Parts: sequence; structure tokens; C-alpha cells
Amino acid sequence: AILARLADGAATVTELAAPFDMSQPAISKHLKVLERAGLITRGREAQRRPRKLEPRPLAEATDWIERYRRIWEANFKRLDAVLEELKGKQKKAVDALIEDTKPKPRKRKLR
Repeated sequence: AILARLADGAATVTELAAPFDMSQPAISKHLKVLERAGLITRGREAQRRPRKLEPRPLAEATDWIERYRRIWEANFKRLDAVLEELKGKQKKAVDALIEDTKPKPRKRKLR
């Protein structure tokens, strides 16, 4: 929620804490974690210290996730194809087994 709020623009700790049922020190702890992760930066405007979202690390994470999403999507498509092939083979095997177990018509002997 903090990152989503900062996506709309820079905000102070007070502004960020307003919608939450948390103290400003608790919000500040969260902000420090986000700063250490490089996701936000702290500015300086006179007495204010607004936090600002840093989009680059999020873009890098998005690129990484997208790369692996494509790999996994391709793997799942191949798995689907293999499963369909196995399902077809299984159906043929079951059909053959059913056919083999059906009673055969008897040939009548002529007297």
C-alpha cells in the first residue's frame, strides 16, 4: 500500500501514515526497509523529507519475473501436449483391453 501510494507522487511520513492504523515510527520502520531495498528515496524540501518511489528496481524485478513467466508458460504448454498424448495412448490401450475382454461369438459346428 505504501508503494502504491508513492506511485501517485512523493509523500511525507505523516501523509503515508494517515490511512493506516499505525504510528509514524512504525511507518518509518517500513520506509527504512523500503529505502534499504532501493525501492524509495528520501528527499529534502526545507523541513519536509518526502519519500519518493524509485521505479528502476521495480522495473528490473518486473523484467525478471516476466522472463521466468515466459519460460514457465512454455514448459506448461509442453506438459499439456505430453499429457494430451498420454491421454490418447491411454484411451487406445483401454479400448483395446475392452475389445480383448469382450466375449467372442462362437462358431457353430455343423452336424
